[in-house]
Amino acid sequence: MSSTCFHCDELIPQGINLGVTINQKLQPMCCIGCQAVAQTIVDNNLIQYYQFRTEPAQKGAQLIPEQLKTQHNLKNKLLDEDVLQSEFIYQEGDLKEAILTIDGISCAACAWLIEMQLSKLKGIDNISVNATTQRATIKWQDKVLQLSDILAAIEHIGYQALPFKANEVELRNKTISKVFIKRLGISGILMMQILMIAVGLYFGAFSDMAEHNRVYLRWVSFILAVPIVSYGAFPFYTGALNALKLKRLSMDVPVSIAIILAFTASAWATITEQGEVYFESVSMFTFLLLIGKFLEFRARSYAAQVSANLLRLMPMTATRIKKSCELLDSSCEEQTEELVAAKQLVKGDMVLIKPGEVIPSDGLIITGNSHVNEAMLSGEQTPVAKAVNDNVFAGTINGDGNLTVQVKRPSSHSFLSQLIRLSEQSQAHKPKLALFSDKVAQYFVAIILVTAIGSAIYWQQHMPEEAFWITLSVLVATCPCALSLATPTALTCATTRLNRDGIMIKSAHVMETIPKIDYFAFDKTGTLTTGEFAIDKVEIIKSDINSTKHTEKEVLAIAAALEFHSEHPLAKPFQQHRDFNLQTDAVSVQSGQGISGIVDGQNYKIGKASWLLTAKQKKENQPLLSASCVLVSRDKIIAAFYLVDKIRDDAQSLIKTLNTHHHTLILSGDNQNACDDIAKKLSISQCYGNLSATDKMAVLRNKQQVKNATIAMVGDGVNDSPVFGAAHVSIAMGCGTDIAKSGADVILLNSKLESINTLNHISIKTKRIIFQNYLWAFGYNAIVLPLAVSGFITPYMAVIGMSASSILVISNSLRLLKK
Repeated sequence: MSSTCFHCDELIPQGINLGVTINQKLQPMCCIGCQAVAQTIVDNNLIQYYQFRTEPAQKGAQLIPEQLKTQHNLKNKLLDEDVLQSEFIYQEGDLKEAILTIDGISCAACAWLIEMQLSKLKGIDNISVNATTQRATIKWQDKVLQLSDILAAIEHIGYQALPFKANEVELRNKTISKVFIKRLGISGILMMQILMIAVGLYFGAFSDMAEHNRVYLRWVSFILAVPIVSYGAFPFYTGALNALKLKRLSMDVPVSIAIILAFTASAWATITEQGEVYFESVSMFTFLLLIGKFLEFRARSYAAQVSANLLRLMPMTATRIKKSCELLDSSCEEQTEELVAAKQLVKGDMVLIKPGEVIPSDGLIITGNSHVNEAMLSGEQTPVAKAVNDNVFAGTINGDGNLTVQVKRPSSHSFLSQLIRLSEQSQAHKPKLALFSDKVAQYFVAIILVTAIGSAIYWQQHMPEEAFWITLSVLVATCPCALSLATPTALTCATTRLNRDGIMIKSAHVMETIPKIDYFAFDKTGTLTTGEFAIDKVEIIKSDINSTKHTEKEVLAIAAALEFHSEHPLAKPFQQHRDFNLQTDAVSVQSGQGISGIVDGQNYKIGKASWLLTAKQKKENQPLLSASCVLVSRDKIIAAFYLVDKIRDDAQSLIKTLNTHHHTLILSGDNQNACDDIAKKLSISQCYGNLSATDKMAVLRNKQQVKNATIAMVGDGVNDSPVFGAAHVSIAMGCGTDIAKSGADVILLNSKLESINTLNHISIKTKRIIFQNYLWAFGYNAIVLPLAVSGFITPYMAVIGMSASSILVISNSLRLLKK
């Protein structure tokens, strides 16, 4: 064994023989403190701490007095370590953001409770809890608050929180499912025995059963009922106690009261040998409630599992290429491969990706050619050809070739990580109706309790033998859970379905706003058209006799030098003409207009003729106004470039579908003739060309103010950011840019226009399903409460109705996952 402690790296004193098994190997420890800390790390599945740490840990003996009071305290403190946090935390400035899995959430009231309690902590910037997926997205100020404090606050109100990991969540759900089945099995078997005894007692009442036999059967029923009301009903008690500790009411409160009342009354009747017993009712009541809870758990865990599938795409390991030379200079050619955790990759690392492997990080291909399956981004199963200088994304699958990739971003900032964070945020959004229903649900339980007390008093005076049953029915018949689940379940399923189809919802309000859209406005270049331009014609202009006439090669090189600084689709066809001998300075890109700069000491501008030409030049050179762009120097026109573009294959079908219920228009910076031509081919009635970004915003605002229109703007996301801000919903094509910094509300990762139809259809369907959920939830509670108070509903019917209410709402929302 080693002479140094595996945990703190200090020397092990003679005679000390302590150790902890880590990764199936016994590791030596120097003291009981280090052994306790290391064992806690192993028990809480935090072994990767030892893989990623950059320096030895603090000696365990120093932690014992304060931090080892409980294992939870230590686990929470460990999660404050930067090494561990790098795996699951996204940081932007002083703000940190994490997705946590929270155990113990049984309904939307629990989610509301956690939000209310955590929002009181100083340093919390934003907190949203999704009851359907049992996950919380938390953003906090790192200098004010530690993650361990947040976890401790969650534990204080009776819930357990851990960083969200898809694989661990699945294992946890399986464990919870096994416990549920165990509770159901025990409760079901014992319930059947109690029901058989109840049949005997019932028939015995009509056949003069001996008193000692009747008492014996009651005691047997009592003994059999104890495990049901203690072990079987335990989840209801813990939920009720957690709520009452915080002076709140949840649905578990009336359920727990009903179970305890029925069992206590039966136990008292058994002990005193007076009155009626209700053991069969209590056992069936608890069993049916557990079935309802279990079915609800299965439905919710399925929705959560589907939405968590993105995280499963992240590989655990990567093959990093290292130069063997001591100095990493350009002359070093010796290379070695090492297997590292994918989380350890940093910008600039070189990784080898073999055929069939998952790409571990966003990067740029340095050597190799292959086909990459990007279905997780675009929903398109056809592999995409990749070559040198092409971008690849974490989570996509390499096909048939070896690739050497240079890492561009660490895994916490990868495109996939952004997708996951934004997806969680959009799923957790609550529309105004949902916020209202949450408030109603909080007061609804109080109304149930008051109504139950009133019913008990009334029926005790008029029909004492029925008072108990009616009170039980009132306590459990109504179901505020269905009210609170109506929106989050639908939004979770809708965003998951859209993610599958390559549609990323970035802003939470989108699902509410899309069904209200009146106008769909489209940019032309790169949106309605492919944006893959080709230079069709170059026209050299000689302004006067004294001016120098440039060659076609020269003007193309000058244009390429300027266009190199732009990401606009019009700039791409010039790239092949770039001459790196030309020096460029003071280059300025004017959004939606053009580029100016100094090339080899000469001032040049390239862009739209409407921006660059004076009124006199426009009048004298009318044909040039139809050019895609012109090159100007010292207010003299040097050349005009004519580019051709192709209409997207799915543009025609999209516009045809949209025109049936919406207005469509084109807002483009391209010349009016080119825009009119596209509008005519696609049957778009309104077309505006030669527009700057400011002009596009003016058109949108005019529509909004004059016609009170709700507008969606669809663009390529490159130079449409100012216009996106003016639209009610902004939709960007493509996935090549940093989506977290994109101004768009929706990103079509597959760059397919037909996805707008899918978005529109799912948004409308989601709105309809949310309405159906609320209609059922409000309608059911409005009908069942008067019936329960009137004595028309038995406790059995009440339990079935309450469970069915929540299950129906969740099942209705799950329809959104089906294509």
